[in-house]
Amino acid sequence: MKFLFIVQGEGRGHLTQAISLYNILVKNEHEVCSVIVGKSKRRELPRFFSDQIQSSIHQFESPNFVTDKKGKSVKIFRSIFLNLLKLTTFIRSINRLDTLVKSQQPDVIINFYDFLGGLYYLMKKPKPKHVVLAHQFFVSHPSFDFPRGRFFDRTSMMIGNKLAGYGASKTLTLSFQELPDTTKLTIVPPLLRKEIREQPISQENHFLVYMVNHGYAEQVEKFHLENPDIPIHCFWDKKGVPETYKVDDNLTFHQLNDRKFIALMASCQGYLTTAGFESVCEAMYMGKPILMVPVKGHYEQSCNALDATNAGAGISSEIFELEKLLSYIPKYKNVQAPFKNWCNKTEKLFIQNLTDVN
Repeated sequence: MKFLFIVQGEGRGHLTQAISLYNILVKNEHEVCSVIVGKSKRRELPRFFSDQIQSSIHQFESPNFVTDKKGKSVKIFRSIFLNLLKLTTFIRSINRLDTLVKSQQPDVIINFYDFLGGLYYLMKKPKPKHVVLAHQFFVSHPSFDFPRGRFFDRTSMMIGNKLAGYGASKTLTLSFQELPDTTKLTIVPPLLRKEIREQPISQENHFLVYMVNHGYAEQVEKFHLENPDIPIHCFWDKKGVPETYKVDDNLTFHQLNDRKFIALMASCQGYLTTAGFESVCEAMYMGKPILMVPVKGHYEQSCNALDATNAGAGISSEIFELEKLLSYIPKYKNVQAPFKNWCNKTEKLFIQNLTDVN
């Protein structure tokens, strides 16, 4: 079969999921003819993505979140307003996408939660089957517990799910745990890449930090000033800084580099991250205790943190407080074994679901 990917470029998770699924499909003698990645001015496509995807990659402007001036919190109303102002730009992206789809004629378009995909099916109603894939859809599962309050955020997320999943023939929701399907949702394991599965695990004395918004660096630096003897490695995507920015011997900031990130995760004693789905799964697979800090205003990450906490991954906080992770480590109960068993079913379940789309 022939597949085309549409991938949300915000953060690292959807990109690594696309790499993993690309490898599964190619291994099973299917074709991924093109990969479309949503782009924005504040994000650059990491090199590891273009290094590992051998199909043609196209970057199209697509709807995205807007953060505050410090690069911390997501501004929902401003995001909606500014994206509406760019509607003409997004229509051009949809027209370009339509031209590409008609020329390559894929059997199935797999949408990794980019709103452009939903808008495309809304406006153009193309022939290929539409499969949507994301952890975000798990909020519709009866076992999911929503964060308390925040009715507007909850409503906005459900609307976002409807938009991203518009015209979908099948909805695949990634899950931390093996759970029963529903009439509208198919539960699938995380899409972990072989590098994660094959990486030797050890425990050294450093902590690993991943921040999707670079504004959180000041919280890490504050902890470092108070605890200068604890080694910390941080990954960010701040523009205009070197590949490796070494504050001193025990605090280093790295631009996104997949091999370096995986090696440092495999050897860390604890992981502190904004609450994206993918890297939490990677840490669970490696048996690392996790502190999750949902990006302020990013309701999806609040949902991720609650879901992951219920699955035994770790704990959550409103700020990057390594002290909390340090005190949690002695209490951590490792869920690595059942999580690995669930992940071992990934290839079989994805091939089964993607080659049988009605």
